[in-house]
Amino acid sequence: MDKKISRLRRAVSTRRKITELRVHRLSVFRSNLHIYANIISPEGDRVLVSASTLEPEVRKELASKNGNGGNVDAAGLVGKRVAEKAKAAGIEQVAFDRSGFRYHGRVKALADAAREAGLKF
Repeated sequence: MDKKISRLRRAVSTRRKITELRVHRLSVFRSNLHIYANIISPEGDRVLVSASTLEPEVRKELASKNGNGGNVDAAGLVGKRVAEKAKAAGIEQVAFDRSGFRYHGRVKALADAAREAGLKF
């Protein structure tokens, strides 16, 4: 079993529980260079809001801080940005889906920034 399969296996129970709850899901994916956050509808068929370190505004802000998309500062920016977009779309409450990643480092920084920006989960 490789790393990706192990991570996806860990993510199954969380996603199953969120599906039962029928709430919006804040899904996080991280790669070595970037971090992505999507808010998915309760039915699981549409991405309502998304933010990542690939967006030009985020990249510009990271360039001024002398960083790239694979660090805690970048994750904080993405968390804040996804929360602002969610509030603009009328979404206040979400369930956090860490996609099988451990809750520390970049994943934790994204979650904390989203909470500080007013998203509840």
